[in-house]
Amino acid sequence: MTDILDKRVAIVTGGARGIGLAIAQTLVMEGARVVIADTGCDIDGGPQDSVVADAVVERLNAKAPGSAIAFKENLAKPDAAEACVALARANWGAIDIVVNNAAIQIEAPITDTRREQYENVFANNLIAPYALLAAATPHMREQVKRGRIPGSIVNLVAASAFIGNTHQSAFVASKAGLLGLTRAVAMDLSATGINCNAVAPFATTRVTQQFEPRTEAQRQYQAHALKVPASYVANLVAYLCTSYAARVTGQTFGVRAREVFLYHPPGPQLTVYTEPGGFDPEAYAQYMQAMRGQYADLRTEYEVFNIDPLL
Repeated sequence: MTDILDKRVAIVTGGARGIGLAIAQTLVMEGARVVIADTGCDIDGGPQDSVVADAVVERLNAKAPGSAIAFKENLAKPDAAEACVALARANWGAIDIVVNNAAIQIEAPITDTRREQYENVFANNLIAPYALLAAATPHMREQVKRGRIPGSIVNLVAASAFIGNTHQSAFVASKAGLLGLTRAVAMDLSATGINCNAVAPFATTRVTQQFEPRTEAQRQYQAHALKVPASYVANLVAYLCTSYAARVTGQTFGVRAREVFLYHPPGPQLTVYTEPGGFDPEAYAQYMQAMRGQYADLRTEYEVFNIDPLL
């Protein structure tokens, strides 16, 4: 363990399994206290299992006593996000890091989807992240005014949000919305020093494990994904929550094992290759410095399209 995130307080949604668990573990290893916000639901949204989050909290506290607590309510429900933030502040007196990782997915073409399926996916993948940020950011902003180091927000999106995928219209649309929310929140908070970034992961998850390929290309994609541990995603997310990334905001990164992508829609513009091994923030600072000249700016739509149209 190190103290690079000593006494920083984080909420990690979907933090009891897969990528979320890897992120929570890495944050705790670096000294943070973490709320594991996880209902324990299946990848399609149900049913819920409260034991999942409790088990993870028990394991984390066995390694770092007092480092983790569980929140098991659905964050899309009214007042749940506020209760989650209040839990973090009541236990540790602050909220510094929000990682919106939880996601559900349905596999069906648009012709076979139902409205309630879309609403369920959007509630989990977009409304819940919005609600958590709306509840957390006022406290994060006030903390900065009182002299606390600015916090960090990381939203887990997907490359399909700007590339697309078959039979995933609800998931793709919800993640595209989360990508837009990331940019808007980064702009809203830019004056406070609180950063907000998106990460599109490529790693072994319940989705890649349970997915049934329909084509040879999908089979190959799944085979590649199943080789990639979630720890690489966790390393990048943890970096974005440190002071080394204080000026990194409004960006969308991708990570696939040792490859780290900087995405400028519609695809990656630059790639750096990380060294094997554990989390090394100084090395990541060098990687990010190499990318800095290619970062997407924070111009609004009005500024980008402030030209006469060609009629």
